[in-house]
Amino acid sequence: MIQRIALTLMWGLSAAVFPNLGAADTFSLMPMDAVGAQRRALLPSDDAAKDRIQTASLFIGQEGASFFAPFPKRQSLRSDTIHLSRNGTQVDRVRHLIAKAEAGSKQYDAVQYGAKIKPSKRPTQMTLGEIYKWINDTPGQPHAIGRYQFIPPTLKSLARRLGLTPDVRFTPDVQDKLADVLLVEAGLIEVSKGQMKRHTFMNNLAKIWAGLPNSSGKSHYHGYAGNKASMTWAYFDREMKRIFPS
Repeated sequence: MIQRIALTLMWGLSAAVFPNLGAADTFSLMPMDAVGAQRRALLPSDDAAKDRIQTASLFIGQEGASFFAPFPKRQSLRSDTIHLSRNGTQVDRVRHLIAKAEAGSKQYDAVQYGAKIKPSKRPTQMTLGEIYKWINDTPGQPHAIGRYQFIPPTLKSLARRLGLTPDVRFTPDVQDKLADVLLVEAGLIEVSKGQMKRHTFMNNLAKIWAGLPNSSGKSHYHGYAGNKASMTWAYFDREMKRIFPS
């Protein structure tokens, strides 16, 4: 019964954060450790690492290592006091900044550059089932995919939490919804309401996306299997201050 009540409250929270979503699009906001414990890294070649700023880069490293520390538990917020717009403002602009660090020019159709065997179709034309099959058919290589470079455990876990079946296509809208779960868990609502410091939120994002720097100026995983931030802290902070000026 407690779990059912918690899920109901989280459903209401997600609907308020993203008011343009229909009932079928609403997602469940689960604790960070539900996904965090499953995340693993990918390993680029040395030559590819030199071009990292222009290519998909999320979670490069050695598969089997976790890059995700759980975030501190945050107090629940009243859903009727949350006012976030998805289009062209905070959520969209944060996503764009992450994609700048992670996906390169291919954006929603990005595939991790270390993957020697690429999918036969553009990612946005594939169903989740087709992506899972590509992953299973090409073991031993990186499989980060899409604008936010989801790795297999993260993609499958988020898709399951959103109720996305294998026949769902990996469209830009679907990719954004998957990323939004991670943004909310990192503190998007709190920072938007002034209840979390901007730098705290930025450091939380850096724990999720290795291409983003933390307040040290380096990737949270700098030096681990070649990881390196693809933008400076000064640039990251300047852009985030424009999104969250207070």
